[in-house]
Amino acid sequence: MHDVAATRRIEAAALDAAPAHALMQRAGQAVARLAMATAPQGRTAWVMAGPGNNGGDGLVAASLLHRQGWSVRVNWLGDPSRGPADALWALAVARAAGVSIATGLPTVPPTADVAIDGLLGLGASRAPEGAMAQGIALLNQSTGSVLAIDLPSGLSADRGLVLGEQAVVATHTLSLLTLKPGLFTAQGRDRSGRVWLDNLGVAVDEKSATAWLIGPPAITSRLHAQHKGSFGEVLVLGGAPGMGGAAMLAARAALAAGAGRVYLCRLDGAACSVDPLCPEVMPRGTSQVLNPATLASCTVVCGCGGGSIVGETLPLVLHHAAQLVLDADALNAVAASTALQLAVRGRAHRGLSTVITPHPLEAARLLSTTAAAVQADRLGHAQLLAERLACHVVLKGSGTVLAAPGAVPRINPTGNARLASAGTGDVLAGWMGGKWASLGDANAMKSACATVWRHGRSAEAFEQAGPVLAGALIQAMSQATT
Repeated sequence: MHDVAATRRIEAAALDAAPAHALMQRAGQAVARLAMATAPQGRTAWVMAGPGNNGGDGLVAASLLHRQGWSVRVNWLGDPSRGPADALWALAVARAAGVSIATGLPTVPPTADVAIDGLLGLGASRAPEGAMAQGIALLNQSTGSVLAIDLPSGLSADRGLVLGEQAVVATHTLSLLTLKPGLFTAQGRDRSGRVWLDNLGVAVDEKSATAWLIGPPAITSRLHAQHKGSFGEVLVLGGAPGMGGAAMLAARAALAAGAGRVYLCRLDGAACSVDPLCPEVMPRGTSQVLNPATLASCTVVCGCGGGSIVGETLPLVLHHAAQLVLDADALNAVAASTALQLAVRGRAHRGLSTVITPHPLEAARLLSTTAAAVQADRLGHAQLLAERLACHVVLKGSGTVLAAPGAVPRINPTGNARLASAGTGDVLAGWMGGKWASLGDANAMKSACATVWRHGRSAEAFEQAGPVLAGALIQAMSQATT
């Protein structure tokens, strides 16, 4: 994926290398093809064309659909006395082709099988006003499918924010030249519909990417000669009084993810209680596991339902845990203590790996800011947190962001609001610990990416209505084929 600045550089180089209007011609063709493909029975189209090149792409598409026998109406918000040369060329071509073009906005949205959003595209950087804002509102009242060119108008390409009061809610978005991060995180996923890419025949250097989109993990098979000792040990540390279930869920998830052995150390006085639903998890008391040798041999998942008491264990855990996943109350304890923050950072200098899994409010506490600020720039704050604490970061939310010091961030495209249920974050942390233990220390980011993808994909595939219960989510993740 490429942000606006990187896409602009790619676009400028492509324009220099191509004949006049060639890039816009390709873009319009791509839009027309997708309109026909996604509405195979459709015969009518309404194009809202802004004054810039995004509107020009829409005008080219209108010409091509008209030539295919579609009934096409265009509302153009430009000024014929000024505007980009490519857009004015597209306007002239559309008029010459006989396309019905009106200047200004319609009173009500025309009835159409496909409404094409060519208002703003990549250039939007502030809240739409006047005719642009009204045009967005009209597109959202359309009764047909909505196809956004490049990205839904009113949506930030880099951050996935709705820039004003509303953005276009698209059925499909055709991203041109590059994929944009904002389509896949924050509010972008609710506005973009199904996202398509057409690179317009332009080769894009992967080294210029500003984010990567996570794909499904590779399927791995266990060798016949392997045994439970081949897949590592996980220690789940959490479950303060009244929150024992969180730690139990994390432990069950760690076992289901593939860890060879899973130990559960609860902080609620029930340390020796066997989990009746998962007796394979081995209960341990704090005196048995809070020692340097045990911590150094395990992947530790710390914080799930830990309450304030979990902070008492953190100095020892941070110093000795071989691989460490910090979640929930462990993160709150770190946020409240400069000494613990330095201890997290110091782990990297000693060759110890750490993954933290904050939701936006927990990330805000760690960065001394607000959840709204974190959500306003999810990629930027995830990367800042990774650099500040010298660790891997899994910033949860719509379009989970994964970051590591000095690395290009990643965005997970799976998941939905069914995960907005108590305990699903504990499942994520536990599964991550189990996956990481089974793969080994060199695979911290690999195991994190595989976990968040599977976690989200399992929620998407869940057949029952309503939120996914955490226990059922573990079962769904266990049965997933990818």
